[in-house]
Amino acid sequence: MTMDLNRQLGFLLKDTSRRYARRFEERAQALSLTLPQCRALLHLENNEGVSQKRLSELTELDPMTLVRILDRMEADGWVQRRFDPADRRAHTLWLTPKSKPVLEHIARLIAETRAETLHGLSNEERVKLIELLERVHANLSSLPPLAAEKLLRSAR
Repeated sequence: MTMDLNRQLGFLLKDTSRRYARRFEERAQALSLTLPQCRALLHLENNEGVSQKRLSELTELDPMTLVRILDRMEADGWVQRRFDPADRRAHTLWLTPKSKPVLEHIARLIAETRAETLHGLSNEERVKLIELLERVHANLSSLPPLAAEKLLRSAR
């Protein structure tokens, strides 16, 4: 029995995302990296000088979890905390030269996982898939939050 596409879209998106992340994590574990560490490093690569608070928002990681990750990465010599000149209580985050090979490994893991995931799709299909997912993402990103009151009314 085939499920109606409209009923399985959410499941398919969630399950595909979960499987993709798990496959990447399996590769990252071989390098003693975690997915949250990789996310933090990649976001930091594109946003050097951000505060810990902003990096927490970008990575969608709990601030306390991020602090532990940053502590480890600082101990490994990949990240440097500097006092924020605008707010001496806050720190800005910077990559060190020692993080460059780690970021190169992460890029390779991403490429391997992407290639494996998209195996069997033509270049045109790959481009179309990304375009469609970007449109779906844009649709969802542009929606205002639903008020709890409105949700309750529609459930009745």
